[in-house]
Amino acid sequence: MSFRKTPGAAAVSMAMLALYALPVAAQTAPDAPVQTVEVSGIRASMAKSLSVKKDATANVEVITAEDVGKMPDKNLADSLQRLAGVAVRTDYDEAEKVAMRGTNPDMTLILFNGHTVSGGDWYFADQLSSSRSTSLSLMPSSVLNQALVYKTSQANIVDGGLAGTINVTTRKPLAQKERLGGMISTGVAYADLPGKAAPDMQATVNWKNEANTFGIIVQGFKEKRYVRRDSASRFAYVGGSGWDQIDLATMKGITDESLAGTGYKASDLQGVRIPGSMSTEFVESVRDRKGGMFSMQFKPNADLDMTMTGFHSGMKANNFGRLNAGAMFSMLRGRGGVQGGAAPTVGANGEQVFAQIKNPVIVEETTMYGHKLKVLKAADIVYANGVPPQYIGETEGAYRDGAEATSSFLDLDTKYRINQDLTVKSLFSITRGVGQTGRDQGLTYTRYGTGVSYRLGDLHDAPYVQYMGTGPNVPGRNPDGSGYVLTGRAASGVKTTDKEHSAQFDFEYALEKGMFQSLEAGVRYADHRRDSARRFPQMKTGALATNAPDSSNYIPFPSDFGDGLDGPAGWDNTSWTLTPETLKNYFNANYKPTTADWERRVSSELDMRERQTSTYLMANMESGKWSGNVGLRFVRTQVNALIPSPIPVGLCERTEPGKPAIPCAAVPGAITTASDGVQYYDGVPFPNRTGVMYYKTATSKTFNDWLPSVNVLYEMNDQMQVRFAANKTIGRQNYNILGAGYGTPTCTDSACTVTGPNPDLKPLNATNFDALWAWYFAPRSMVGVNVFYSDIDGYVKTGVAGSNRVDLFDSRDNQVKTFAVNSASNQGAKVRGIEIQYDQAIGDTPFGFTSNVSRAKTDVDDGRPLVGASEWAANVGAYFENEHVSARLVANYRSEYVNTSTAPPPNANSQGLVTINGQLMPTAPTMAAPVTTLAFNMSWYLNPKWVLTFDATNLTNVKRAYYRYSEEEQQKLDVSGRQYYLNLKYKF
Repeated sequence: MSFRKTPGAAAVSMAMLALYALPVAAQTAPDAPVQTVEVSGIRASMAKSLSVKKDATANVEVITAEDVGKMPDKNLADSLQRLAGVAVRTDYDEAEKVAMRGTNPDMTLILFNGHTVSGGDWYFADQLSSSRSTSLSLMPSSVLNQALVYKTSQANIVDGGLAGTINVTTRKPLAQKERLGGMISTGVAYADLPGKAAPDMQATVNWKNEANTFGIIVQGFKEKRYVRRDSASRFAYVGGSGWDQIDLATMKGITDESLAGTGYKASDLQGVRIPGSMSTEFVESVRDRKGGMFSMQFKPNADLDMTMTGFHSGMKANNFGRLNAGAMFSMLRGRGGVQGGAAPTVGANGEQVFAQIKNPVIVEETTMYGHKLKVLKAADIVYANGVPPQYIGETEGAYRDGAEATSSFLDLDTKYRINQDLTVKSLFSITRGVGQTGRDQGLTYTRYGTGVSYRLGDLHDAPYVQYMGTGPNVPGRNPDGSGYVLTGRAASGVKTTDKEHSAQFDFEYALEKGMFQSLEAGVRYADHRRDSARRFPQMKTGALATNAPDSSNYIPFPSDFGDGLDGPAGWDNTSWTLTPETLKNYFNANYKPTTADWERRVSSELDMRERQTSTYLMANMESGKWSGNVGLRFVRTQVNALIPSPIPVGLCERTEPGKPAIPCAAVPGAITTASDGVQYYDGVPFPNRTGVMYYKTATSKTFNDWLPSVNVLYEMNDQMQVRFAANKTIGRQNYNILGAGYGTPTCTDSACTVTGPNPDLKPLNATNFDALWAWYFAPRSMVGVNVFYSDIDGYVKTGVAGSNRVDLFDSRDNQVKTFAVNSASNQGAKVRGIEIQYDQAIGDTPFGFTSNVSRAKTDVDDGRPLVGASEWAANVGAYFENEHVSARLVANYRSEYVNTSTAPPPNANSQGLVTINGQLMPTAPTMAAPVTTLAFNMSWYLNPKWVLTFDATNLTNVKRAYYRYSEEEQQKLDVSGRQYYLNLKYKF
């Protein structure tokens, strides 16, 4: 990063910093003159951050280590969300993934010390995802020295940040004031919803020799907290999840006779939107994060500076999910199979029976696309009098044992000044992240009764629900046929590995000729690999009842479940599930050891390699009040993938576990040793020619991109400046879009189609313009207005038939044919917005405030909202600080956004069309409603060495609400409780 230091600007910056100089040495910004500045406290950290922001050539936001210490932040995403134009994706009220300027997290590049960092995900569904967004749940905020958020790009910044780039730097030993110093912090974290406390500890030691030529920092952390989430949702199984519309052709119980007295005829309900289920979910988890970092710096003279930094963080996060679901869709369609499957419900005389709708309440909604639809807000979904208890839903428990994530990196950063004019820098790094779950294991019990009654209310309140004729809410079938029966089980594991090694060389040559002050040039190479594999343990028998638990090994939902959801009086918020030990014992007793190969599901594997090569040239300019840079970066991306491709059933012979692999003459690359879902139970012949097998198709694509950039800064005076930037950036497509497996091949006499990836899909490109006016009118105070515009080419459109073709087998005749791939394609999108920032120290008092608000309007070619994009984001905070105490209260706001996976499968229908009541309209995404959070931090300086800190997050215990076409269609409501942290810190 380049900085311009005019005498006036330098004087103002130094004055701001000197006002509040205290015992922590400031890090020198890259490429800036070496300076020793001592800062501490909220006011001093704000002065430092604003100074860096003001002097940077690019448009940046800044967080310093001292900022983090005075914020109620537990990881880096928590800290970054305080900045203008930054929003986060939150899981269990801990921020994890960062989005910038109205885009989704996949479009933000996060660097550590100038290189990418691989991180694993702790949650099963995220581990299966193939997003490029970096989870910061493994990165405690204490590792940060400084974070520079680049809102405008320049040629010497690593490519890949379409919307922006965040570079997090760690501490350097020789920048510390004391030869020997450090900090020890011990405390406790308390979560009020689970009602549990856990230890929270950190320690840092730094040492350097007397000559200040060699130093080392060692840091360790051990942070644990308990998590609980209570939810009311529409989740259920086949034919019963989410929202759909009433169809009289399949819901035959809806008749004029059944609606008598309601004022409606059956035809009035045709096409009316209806919730598919009424579900309550209860999840408990633990986040046990521990790890450390070291940094060694060697600087024998003013010309050579070498720093090696290593980091590792691991988090164990076993989680236990429980579900109680009423499946109204299946009831209305007369389906009573396992988990709402196609098998018919059966009446007393063997006839198929269909549920009826009683007491309907219908309202009209206006969808986000402007269509008028009707919604069934309340009803009784019941079977006719005299019909014996039928399938009405299910309850289950899923314990995810061995859930964990790790992230590590090691880098060597060297800077050598060859002579007065030429400086050479190098950066070598390796990074690896793993997310895995040993076994996701669960049992499902079908519930039998006579009906489900529901009533949806406000978006932020849990709905009323009652289950009818079910008998006692405990395991087991009752004499009248009501109750619960074990009908399903599932067990699988997953492991996703992400790793990269990279090398970078940069050169800076001092010109000082006219307006051209220096030239920078460099090259970079990175080799990135992404592998994901899912496995399914083999069971001894298909009989669910074998080794099944008895009815005594269950636990009920806690008595306070759903209290924070504000459910209506009388709603059924009770349920039960088996204990984790019971679930594990059941699967251990029924597990059949085979081989690792046999447990593979090749169809779900991801095997990617991506090599990035880039070079750049950039000129730094300065003339009077003008400064800036202009540059060009060339990027080559080579993508290789091994894509799972199906083989027709019976074409190849499957290999029995433990025996030598049987080659397949018809398909030489066939993977015959994997089960891919075929079951090999005890006492039955080996199924050697059943089920689909796969082979892997190799693809190789190369993409070239030229990325010009220009940044201009004009200082109107010592306090006021304007900036302008224009640049082109790239963002690479999610891995599954390029390398997921092919599935569901279908052939007719005229054509063959298959769902799958699109390896030809080029990287995203964005042409960006940015203009900023800023006035630094007093120490720790500024006001700024920033307008921006991005024109994106290559935004992914999933679920469409493109021009891509692949050769696969036609199962009808076992001949190789060309299949058209139903996959993803490119389309355009635009983002335009404004950011306003206002920070104000209130005179010479200990008080002050910070604030920012941003608006980003997005426009996608197909008219859908941009995934993960919030139009509005805002932050406001107030602080107080004197020599004895410092305190800060901060609020964050984020407006609604599409809450779906940032890596939807290439054949997803998230951008498809659906016909509702005769109207063709876009498929409804799941929208996250606006949310405001409040957090607090206070520090008491007991003496120069001892500090007592208190942090509280999610103080208002927000309910996170989700909906479909409009707020009339509530999809989910979550509450996770407040978190409190009390720590005693000793500095030496």
